[in-house]
Amino acid sequence: MSVLTTNYLTPTGREEAWRFTPLKRLRGLHDGSASVDLRHSLITKAALPSGVTFLRENLVPLAASDDVIIERIRGEASETAHLAIAADIEISEPIFLTRSNGSMDSAELSRVRISLGTHAKATVIVENIGETLLAEDLEISLSAGSSLSFVSLQEFDAKTVYTARHHAVVDKDASFRSINVTVGGDVVRILPTVEFTAPGASAELLGVYFATAGQFFEHRMHVDHAVPNAKSRVNYKGALAGKDAHTVWIGDVLIRAVAEGTDTYELNRNLLLSDGARADSVPNLEIETGEIVGAGHASTTGRFDDEQLFYLMSRGISLDNARRLVVRGFFSEIINEIGNEEVQERLMSRIDNELEKAGA
Repeated sequence: MSVLTTNYLTPTGREEAWRFTPLKRLRGLHDGSASVDLRHSLITKAALPSGVTFLRENLVPLAASDDVIIERIRGEASETAHLAIAADIEISEPIFLTRSNGSMDSAELSRVRISLGTHAKATVIVENIGETLLAEDLEISLSAGSSLSFVSLQEFDAKTVYTARHHAVVDKDASFRSINVTVGGDVVRILPTVEFTAPGASAELLGVYFATAGQFFEHRMHVDHAVPNAKSRVNYKGALAGKDAHTVWIGDVLIRAVAEGTDTYELNRNLLLSDGARADSVPNLEIETGEIVGAGHASTTGRFDDEQLFYLMSRGISLDNARRLVVRGFFSEIINEIGNEEVQERLMSRIDNELEKAGA
């Protein structure tokens, strides 16, 4: 067991990237005080299909990062868990990766790479469960013409602290879809980022989060349109119930001067289910060229739609069940995009249970 190195600029909370994050609750991941155990908790859930490998390798990062936790991971963790999908194959069933062997006594620093060869097509579902202190540098590489649906499920137990960067590098005519679901943990901070490297690429970032009393969930997007004729869509939905439930959504889209023909839109909607909860939503759009197809953003935060509740209750549905149905309907648009009924129903049941515990 070792201690994180401290040759990095420790955030103070005054920086833009950290101004919402409760640093004292990160258990030393940000300032180098956490003890580190060199465990590897990410494993494959079943035998891998032909053309797919999962190995631990020494890999150079795909892209630089200015996040202090990511830099610490790269300084301490030499091996990367690499899921590689060969060129020209289509995997019909989802590939499941799951976590085990967690611990709150020491931190795990995880480096993960998911790579697709040219014209490969696959769905990868990462299941994060249990109780753990975890910092993760997860990179995704999509070669020309490939297509990936990446699903990340944060179903942690109550004490977990999880910080991660999910960075996708998307090549010519490649298609990337990410679905983040966060329904568990004490502090969860995820940075879903996209870098386009050639024209014709597309990215869709979807997500849902449900925070209850005392939980802090932060999702901070960044989409870098640095090439012409690329498309991006962002759609995140959150619900909050209970005292001091706090969520943060930051949506940054940069359209560079060379990125003519860009088509982008980002949306964040939050549903407050009780008093004492707080949702921060900050969409940002920076445009350096006027030669684009379209660019826009929207953000809303509000309470239950009284008309919806009245409609359901007028048909004999109790108030509690009416609230549950409204929340399910709010989330179903995105959860149904996962495309796996077992996972979808498990997530909806988790949301029902959290809603019941919160008494909302």
